[in-house]
Amino acid sequence: MADYYDLLGVSRDADADTLKRAYRRLARQYHPDINKDPGAEDKFKEIGRAYEVLSDPQTRARYDQFGEAGLGGAAGMPDMGDMGGFADLFETFFSGFGGGMGGQAAGARRRGPRQGDDLRLDLTISFQEAVFGAEKEVQIRHLETCGTCNGSGAKAGSGPTTCGTCGGAGQVRRATRTPFGSFTQVAPCPTCDGTGQVIADPCSACGGQGLQQVRKKLRINIPAGVDSGTRLRVANEGNAGQRGGPPGDLYVFLSVQAHPQLRRDGVNIQSEVTLSYLQAILGDTIEVETVDGHEPLQIPAGTQPGAVLTLQNKGVPRLGNPVARGHHLFTVKVQLPTKLSGEERELLEELAGHHTRKGHKPHHKSGLFGGLFGHRD
Repeated sequence: MADYYDLLGVSRDADADTLKRAYRRLARQYHPDINKDPGAEDKFKEIGRAYEVLSDPQTRARYDQFGEAGLGGAAGMPDMGDMGGFADLFETFFSGFGGGMGGQAAGARRRGPRQGDDLRLDLTISFQEAVFGAEKEVQIRHLETCGTCNGSGAKAGSGPTTCGTCGGAGQVRRATRTPFGSFTQVAPCPTCDGTGQVIADPCSACGGQGLQQVRKKLRINIPAGVDSGTRLRVANEGNAGQRGGPPGDLYVFLSVQAHPQLRRDGVNIQSEVTLSYLQAILGDTIEVETVDGHEPLQIPAGTQPGAVLTLQNKGVPRLGNPVARGHHLFTVKVQLPTKLSGEERELLEELAGHHTRKGHKPHHKSGLFGGLFGHRD
C-alpha cells in the first residue's frame, strides 16, 4: 500500500478541508461506476481507505507515528455525506452490499464510550537543552470531563432521554432508488449524533457536552539527544473521552534553536577554530568552546589549513543511551598577517633563506608565506 498522503496528493500537514477536497476529486475520477479503466476500482478503494484514516484525528495520529501497523485492522468506507448527488449514489451502492451491517456497528460504537482526541504542541528548545535534556513547563488547553455533571451532560437531577427521531437506535434508514435497484441507506441519526439519546435539560456548566475546556500546566521531560522533528508522547493528556471514554494523548513536536558557533551533524558537533600561522607551524594548546564549556585543544605542529581536529566524547548523547556520545570536530582555519614589522620580516626572510640553502626554493607566485606552508623539513 502506498503512503496515504501520496495517494491523496496532499502534504503531511494538510488540514481537514484540503483532505476532503482531494478525496472528492479522486473519488469522482476513479469510482468504478464512472471509470471503467482496469485498476480504477482498486484505486477507488485505496483512496477511500486513505481518506478514512487521515480524516479522523486519532487514526491519523497513529498512522503518522506507526504507519499502517498502528491502525490495527481494516475499516469501511469514509463518510461522504456532503458530496451531493455522488454521495447518495456511492453510499446507497455500498450499503446495499453489507453497508447496513457496518452502519449498525458504527452506531453501536457511537452509543458507547469514545476515546478523546490526541493533541499537538509545538515546543522550541535551546541547542543546549536538546543536547543534555531538560524539564520544561508548558501550558495546554484541553477538554476534561465536566465536574458538575460528571460527563453526563445533563443537569443535576435529570438525565438523557431516548431520542424521538431514531427511537434510541442511533440510526436512521432511508430507501433510495438507483440504477442498480432499491437500496436502504443507514446513517447516524442527525438529532442525537448516533448516541440514541438526547439531553432535554443540559448541564449549565458544559452546555450538555459533558466536557469542559481547561487550561493546564504540564512538566515535559525532554531526553538528552533530541533534535528538531523529534516527537514526544505524553500519555492521557489529550482531550477527555465522551461518555466515560479514555482520554487521548498529547504529542509534543520539538524545534531546536540554532547555536551561533556550533553545528550539529547527527551525534557529532562541528565548529571552526582559527589559528595564527605560527600556531599552525609550531603547534600550541588553545581553549575552545564546546557544549561542556571551554576545553583545551591540542594543536599539533605543522597543522594544515582545512585539517579536522577531534575532541572525543564531546558531542551529542545518543537518544535513549545518554552514556554514548559523539565527538566535537574542529575545522582549522589559518590566519595570515596582512602587515609585518621590520623584525618579523627579517626573521621570516632568514627562515626563507634557510629553506633555500637546503634546496627548497619558494614558488615565485606563492610568495613568502606560500613557501612557508608549501615546504616541510
